[in-house]
Formats: sequence, C-alpha cells, structure tokens
Amino acid sequence: MSRVGAIDIGTNSVRLLVADVDGTDPRDAKVVPLDRRMRITRLGQGVDRTRTLAPAAIGRTVDVLREYRAALDEHGVTRLRATATSAARDASNREDFFSAAREVLGVVPALLSGEEEAALSFLGATADLDAPGPYLVVDIGGGSTEFVLGTDAPTGLVSLDIGCVRVTEQYLESDPPAPEELSNAVAVVRDMIADVPRLVPGAADAATLVGLAGTVTTVAAVEQGLPEYDPERIHHFVLTRDAAEDVFRTLATESAAQRAHNPGLEPGRVDVIVGGAIVLVSVLRVLGFDEMLVSEADILDGLARSQL
Repeated sequence: MSRVGAIDIGTNSVRLLVADVDGTDPRDAKVVPLDRRMRITRLGQGVDRTRTLAPAAIGRTVDVLREYRAALDEHGVTRLRATATSAARDASNREDFFSAAREVLGVVPALLSGEEEAALSFLGATADLDAPGPYLVVDIGGGSTEFVLGTDAPTGLVSLDIGCVRVTEQYLESDPPAPEELSNAVAVVRDMIADVPRLVPGAADAATLVGLAGTVTTVAAVEQGLPEYDPERIHHFVLTRDAAEDVFRTLATESAAQRAHNPGLEPGRVDVIVGGAIVLVSVLRVLGFDEMLVSEADILDGLARSQL
C-alpha cells in the first residue's frame, strides 16, 4: 500500500487527490481516495489572447497549492506527482509559475503534452469501469479537450484547443451570449470535432462514451438539480443528448446573474459553463452519441495510478 498525492493544475481549476494505492499494476491497483479537493483559480485567464500567465492568476493558483501542500503534509504523503496542462503549455512565462510552484510544493509541476494528458485521463477513467468497450473518453478542460479511444489501453488519441475558458474568451462576449456569438462558437467547435474520426479512427463507433472534468460533471449536476455537489450522484450518471441540449439551451439564454441560480452550478463556473456546454453538445451531435457516461474518476486518478 502506497500513499500518494496528485495535483492537476488546469486552465480553470486546480485539483488535489490523496489516495492509498494498493498493487503494482496501474490498471488493476485498488485506489482508496482519502482527500479530494477542487479550487477554481482561472490560471489561464487571458492566456489565449496574451500568451502569458497573469501575475494575479499565478498568485491565486500558488495560494491554492500552498493549501494543498499543507493537506499533503497532514496525510503524510511523501510521493507526489503534480502536472500542468493547457494554460501552461500556451504561456511564454510558464517558468515564472513553475518556480513559484516549486517553492511551495517542493517539486516542479510536469508540463504535460496534450497526448500525455489524454493517456492519463484514459487510465483514470477506465481502470475500474464496468461498461462495454471500446471506450471513447472525452476530457473537456478549460483550454483543451482530449479524445482517447481504447479498451485496456489507448489505441488512438488527440488533443484539440477547445475548452470552456478558451471558447468563452474567443467567442462569447455578451451577457447573455448573443445568438450570432453562439452560432459562431458552435460552428468552429463543430468543425474541429468533425476531424476527430479522421484523427482517431473508430472514435464514433465506440461502445461507450465517457465524459470527464468540470463541464461534464456540472451539466450532470444541473440536469439533476443538485442543491449541493454529490460525487456519488454524479459518478456514472448517464447524461442523455436530449438532457445535455436542454441544459445548454437554458444556460445559453440566461444572463450570468440568472444562470448563477441554477442548482448544481458552482459560482466559479458561471461565466464559462456555456462555452463548455458548446463543446459537450457538439461532441454528442457530431460524433452521433445518444448518451454519455459521466465519470468522477479522471486524470487525478490516472496520476495516482501512474506512480506505481
């Protein structure tokens, strides 16, 4: 039994997992979560336009990493893997952030490529999955979305530069979004996703579509009207295309102030959830799936397992 820590530093959120991992094979090991946390810091704020991480965004994120370091120490964690993804990949000043993160964590976050991010998400989401394969795992992040096909291991994957923060900052300026803004965003995202079957042959024919990360879990929470986030109600919830479309239409026609009153929608996602929902419904529309299996197990679980 090994006690490990995993930190995923994304474009919109920073997440922590402390877990006991029992076994030697990453796919077959038993993972017992002890502490799971998420904080929205918006590290990627403005990165798509400026190609730099804002000092305020770095400060917010480092503050959360300081909290996570204390939690790791409380749990007696000595093995830690921390990774950064889309926002750090795009930023010319990422070393400024990495230096500050190292001072707090004691380790330098590893900069993952889109392909590495996809493979870790697949490992985390499918290791304990009791559903027919092959799986198409879709991880909708803040700055990128990963598509991974496989059963026991990835057989094809691609990372696209579409995510809830990036789509929002590029296309959705009005509050609520203007119809032409929504149309433009949907058209661009649709055309990018239309390339997935060519880049990942067999993707549209997968037996099970698995959805990961904040956009997917938030839409599932809103669909269920959860007054408080409940991981047990989210994990392996079946989100139908019709339900996702209904949630998207509701959120897209509301102002941010109105949107904030939807049960299941965290305050930190109010301004970017429409951009994320565009990606989500476009995946279902373009690839022809009628439903998505929502997973709470994701890249964090993959990071924990990878330490074996």
